Amino acid sequence: MVENIDAGISKEKVVLIGLIRNKEEEARINEYLDELEFLVETAGGDTLTRFTQKMDNPDSRTFIGSGKLYEIKEYIDAANVDVVVFDDELSATQLRNIEKILSVRILDRNNLILDIFAGRARTAHAKTQVELAQYEYLLPRLTRMWTHLERQRGGIGMRGPGETEIETDRRIIRDKIALLKLKLKQIDKQKTIQRKNRGKMIRVALVGYTNVGKSTIMNQISKSEVFAENKLFATLDTTVRKVVINNLPFLLSDTVGFIRKLPHSLVESFKSTLDEVRESDLLLHIVDISHTDFEEQINVVNETLTEIGAGDKPTIMLFNKIDAFTFEVKDPDDLTPKSDANRSLDELKELWIAKKLSPSVFISAKKKENWDAFKNMLYKKVKKIHITRYPYNDFLY
Repeated sequence: MVENIDAGISKEKVVLIGLIRNKEEEARINEYLDELEFLVETAGGDTLTRFTQKMDNPDSRTFIGSGKLYEIKEYIDAANVDVVVFDDELSATQLRNIEKILSVRILDRNNLILDIFAGRARTAHAKTQVELAQYEYLLPRLTRMWTHLERQRGGIGMRGPGETEIETDRRIIRDKIALLKLKLKQIDKQKTIQRKNRGKMIRVALVGYTNVGKSTIMNQISKSEVFAENKLFATLDTTVRKVVINNLPFLLSDTVGFIRKLPHSLVESFKSTLDEVRESDLLLHIVDISHTDFEEQINVVNETLTEIGAGDKPTIMLFNKIDAFTFEVKDPDDLTPKSDANRSLDELKELWIAKKLSPSVFISAKKKENWDAFKNMLYKKVKKIHITRYPYNDFLY
């Protein structure tokens, strides 16, 4: 869908579908669908509506049950919908069966994220990483893709290919995957050499959920012009800048943002990009404090960091966007425990400082609120690492 971002091209009409499993709250699923809608917007689509289905477990054939699908089909036909997006990964069988009933293009969350990555990739490195992830996603679903083409084309001389041709295509894709992995291995070697050539400076990496303001912080602190916008995955390629605070130099890197249910193939193919995080001395974990679900976003980032082998790095928690923070005033007669939604900013500050998991500071990168406190904390952490590593190099201080 990314190609529809250009001005003058009408946006594709999209319907979202989510599954409410046993013991899951409907409000939480709606938050997930809010994020999915943002993904659709980033990809250039226009969400018309959303459907949810309550089931203990996904239906193995149609994910949400054929009865619900026929209900959705009525809406699709009436509204001339172009694309239906599911918030979960679908199997090849589910994709095929759903497509038969709805007769429109079906995407799952992984496919949509891959589509956005493909549209965002600018360098040869990023394009290679995304292409590898796309082929790995496509391979087990190849039969479904062919039946989709078969139904679309029809007519004499336009029938779909037989099983032998599908096997040929599988072999071609496996060969492409092998070549792309080889290409990435060569790029990995080049990147490793580049990192070694940067010398022995302390390395700090910005990490966080997508769209929390990492690139804005990078621009403010390094006085550089890194692309930043209010869309998901604005940054795919790693950007590294030399930063100096109080005569103390260090390297600051900005990497791809994490997200809930990030396709595993993307994590694997972006290994060399994430090496910047793995090999850093200090992490700046950026959090959008104005987001209603910021605590879950923190958990997603921490889980991803653990997955890539960077879960034990020294970290500063940087709560960004305090200028956009709002909260609901709790009714004095309401005796239910407070949630993040009705805690004030001061209460949240006390809560996170009391947790003492990592040093934390609350800022607005956009308006540079509490900026000096952040820079001072960063300076002290980098200085501590520098003194430990180079105890006799005290002329810098």
